[in-house]
Amino acid sequence: MTTVNISLKSGAMKKETLTCLLLLAVVAIICSCGQTARRLPLIPDGVKQTMVDGKPVIDTVYKTISDFSFLNQDSIMVTNKDFDGKIYVADFFFTSCPTICPIMHRNLLKVYEKYKGNPEVMFLSHTIDYRYDIPSRLKAYRSRLGAAGKQWQFVWGAKDLVYAMAQKDYLVSVNEDKAAAGGYVHQGYLVLIDKHRRVREAYDGTKQDQVEKLMADMDILLKEK
Repeated sequence: MTTVNISLKSGAMKKETLTCLLLLAVVAIICSCGQTARRLPLIPDGVKQTMVDGKPVIDTVYKTISDFSFLNQDSIMVTNKDFDGKIYVADFFFTSCPTICPIMHRNLLKVYEKYKGNPEVMFLSHTIDYRYDIPSRLKAYRSRLGAAGKQWQFVWGAKDLVYAMAQKDYLVSVNEDKAAAGGYVHQGYLVLIDKHRRVREAYDGTKQDQVEKLMADMDILLKEK
């Protein structure tokens, strides 16, 4: 009888152990699927054809930021090379904007404060007011906002260049409109760019929940290999 009891107990223990291992395996699979799902998408921008071993191969081309060169708030030239190996958030605004810009930049300031001092994160704000927003005005605006150092750059460029880049690269609509408040119309998107200059997502900078999502996605992007 004693032997039989031991055998039964041993069988029960093995069954419990197997059940625990199966549960752990299920949890591991769920966690793995969750991690995969949290990878940020890439935005397609067409296809290209290359030849591999004499055969045509079609590859997806992703939305990527072109080379650029702008004057910053200190009248120093800033180029895409200053953002190499970093993720960054880009936006388009003007300093005299009476509508969405103050809200957008107050929200972006919270993002800046979270990542302040992180060498892998930068911010790039383009003025669309090519007449008024000369570097000295950008510098005064940035100072009032509370940004400092090189991590958040405020830049000025020729109208055609800035507007074309906004629309073609960052997918943000900007334009002059004498009937609009302040004389310009633009979207208040905060555009997230990865370390390979690819557009990953855009967020409404006037909405707090969108800004929270931006910060969560930046954390994900910083972990990408």
